[in-house]
Amino acid sequence: MRNVILSLCLAAAAQAQQSRHEVVKATTPKDDAKDNSASVPDVYAINGQFKRVVVLRFKYKTDLLAGLEKMIKEQKIRNAVLLSGVGSVRKWSIHSVSNNTFPSKNVFIQDPSEPADIIGVNGYVIDGRLHGHMTLTTGDKAFGGHIEAGNEVFTFAIITLGVMEDGADFSKLDDKTYR
Repeated sequence: MRNVILSLCLAAAAQAQQSRHEVVKATTPKDDAKDNSASVPDVYAINGQFKRVVVLRFKYKTDLLAGLEKMIKEQKIRNAVLLSGVGSVRKWSIHSVSNNTFPSKNVFIQDPSEPADIIGVNGYVIDGRLHGHMTLTTGDKAFGGHIEAGNEVFTFAIITLGVMEDGADFSKLDDKTYR
């Protein structure tokens, strides 16, 4: 019986620990090897205006990513800017780039037991697809990355989106092969 209890305690402790894993995010060997093209500008501007502003409020235990994706679809948002976000999470899950040569790699980090305050949310909705980032703090550290599934809201979360007028072309904003 003692061994069963010890095994259950160890399993519970292992389940509540932070986990990390790295994933190679290759496009194609040809695209990853290509150099910058002179036909692609070093920087370009997309001009436009917000058609509307949408403020989303998330309640306790809502998954941040699932809620964002649901509302983007329900609100028929094609292109938008994530302007701000605040709140708190009971547990968190992010990913960020982990190398500086192609093919790119991402490190996925999650902590199912560590609460954190959301001190910022930003990113884009590109052709209906979310590319969202957030910054979190535990009081001891600030960190952030791409929003992943598993960010469970604690007290509440509020995220504000500026929805662009029709005609704004965000299609190349996060295309790593457009270089």
